[in-house]
Amino acid sequence: MVNRRIILFGLIVVLGLTVLGIGKNLINDRLTAKEEEIEIIRSDEEEVVVAEEEGIRRTVMYFKDKDGYLVPVMRKIPWEEGIARVTLNNMIDSPEVRETLNPTGLLPIIPAGTEVLGISINDETGVCKVDFSEKVLENQSEKEEENFIKGVVYTLTEFPAIREVQILVGGKVMPSLKYGGDISKSLARENINLVGKLEDGRSKVVVYYKGMNEEEFEYFIPVTVPTLAPVANVYSALDLLFEGPPQDIGLSSDIPRGVMLQGVEVKNGTAYVDISYDNHSESSEDKMFSDIVKNIGLTLSQFEEIDNVELLIDGETINTTIPVFANEY
Repeated sequence: MVNRRIILFGLIVVLGLTVLGIGKNLINDRLTAKEEEIEIIRSDEEEVVVAEEEGIRRTVMYFKDKDGYLVPVMRKIPWEEGIARVTLNNMIDSPEVRETLNPTGLLPIIPAGTEVLGISINDETGVCKVDFSEKVLENQSEKEEENFIKGVVYTLTEFPAIREVQILVGGKVMPSLKYGGDISKSLARENINLVGKLEDGRSKVVVYYKGMNEEEFEYFIPVTVPTLAPVANVYSALDLLFEGPPQDIGLSSDIPRGVMLQGVEVKNGTAYVDISYDNHSESSEDKMFSDIVKNIGLTLSQFEEIDNVELLIDGETINTTIPVFANEY
C-alpha cells in the first residue's frame, strides 16, 4: 500500500513538472512572438533590416526637390545580392523612377543613362568604391553636380558597413567633375543642404525643417546650419529648430508659434525635452505633439549619445519617440 502511494505521488510530481515545463515553453513562445512583432526601424541598424513583406528591404536613398534640396526617402525595394548597387540603380533618372516619385514631387539625382559599372567595399576601412559610366558627367549645373556627389555619399553611408565613398568614372579616379566637384578622394557625410557660410559659425548642426511640393505633399529636409557654439550640441540644434527656418530658404517648421523650449537634459541615452505652449485647442494637441516630437527626434538623431526622446510639457511626460526614417513612401 505504501509503495503504491509512493509510486502515485511520484507520477503526480512528474506530471506536474511536465505541465509546468509545457506552460513555461508556451509563455516563452508567446513572449518571443510578441518581441518579433515589435520592431523599431532605423536607418543606422548594424544589421540589414527587412520590411514586413518577404524579399523586400527598407532602404534610404536621396532625391532632390524643386528647390534643389536633398531629401532622404525610405523606399521598399526588392532584396537581392548587391543591395547597394540596386539602391543606386533606383536613383538613376528614368521614366520608371520619375513615375514612382511623381506623387512626392521629388526628382532623381543621377543623370539618365548612367550605369553602375562596379562597386566594392573595404571591410577594414569602410571605404566604398563605386564606378559610374561617363554618363554621370552630364549634370547640367554646379548644384546638380553637388547634389549627385552628396546624394550618393549620403545614400551609401546609410549602410552600416560604409563610412566613406570614393566615386570613380569609367574605372578611373578623377580630380573633379565637370563643375569642379572634388572626387579625388573618398568622401564622408558633410554639409547636406548647407544654409549660410561655414566661416560665419564656430560649429554646425543639422536641423530638420519641412518642404512641400505644388500638391502640398510635405517632407522633412535636413539642413546644415552654422552656429556660434564652440561645439555642436543638442541645445544649439533645438534652439535653431524652435526658432524656425530662415525666411529666405523656402522651408517651414512643425513647431507652432507659442510653443517654447524650456530646457533639455540628456540622461542614459534619453533626451528629455521640456516645452511650454499656449493658444492651442485640445482637438489639435495630439497631431501637434506628434509632429513636434518627430521633428525633435529627427534633429537629435545626429547625436550618437541619444537613443530616444521624451517630450514633456512643464515637466510632465507627454510622448516618447525614437528617431526613425524622415520620409517613408
